[in-house]
Amino acid sequence: MKKEKKENVNFQSHSPQETIKLAKKTALKLKGGDVLALHGNLGAGKTVFAQGIAQGLKIKKNVNSPTFTLMKIYPLSSNKNLKNFCHIDAYRLNSEEELMAIGALDFLRQKETITIIEWAEKIKNILPEDHISVKIENGHQESERIIKIKGL
Repeated sequence: MKKEKKENVNFQSHSPQETIKLAKKTALKLKGGDVLALHGNLGAGKTVFAQGIAQGLKIKKNVNSPTFTLMKIYPLSSNKNLKNFCHIDAYRLNSEEELMAIGALDFLRQKETITIIEWAEKIKNILPEDHISVKIENGHQESERIIKIKGL
C-alpha cells in the first residue's frame, strides 16, 4: 500500500477572521480519525482555530474552549461518515492519565470522530504518531499569527 503524502502549510494570519477562514479550509481536508494537536502560547489563537474547524464541519453551536470541563463532544449531522467533533483542552491537566480517566481515548482516533486538542504538548505521549500538528505563533503585529500545519 502506497503511503499518502502529507501536506505542510505555513500561513500568515492578520486577524481572527483570517485564522477562522484557514481553519474552515483545513476542516474540508479532514477525515474520520484525524487528531489535530494545537500548540501555542496563551492567547495565540488555538480556540479561534478550533472554532474555525467547527464551522468548517458545519457545527451550529458556539464552540468555546473546554478549559474547565476538559472535553466537549459536538454531534455532527451534516456528514454521513462523521458523528462527532471532540474538543479537548489539556491546559489544566497534570498528567495524561487525567485525560484517559474522563474517557477521551473513547474518541481519540475513532473513524467517525475528528478530535482537536488545545495544549497538546501536555499529553504528547498519548498522541497518535500520525496526528496533525498546528503551531500558532505571535507575529510582529498584535493581531498577526504565524500558523504552521504539519501532516495534513
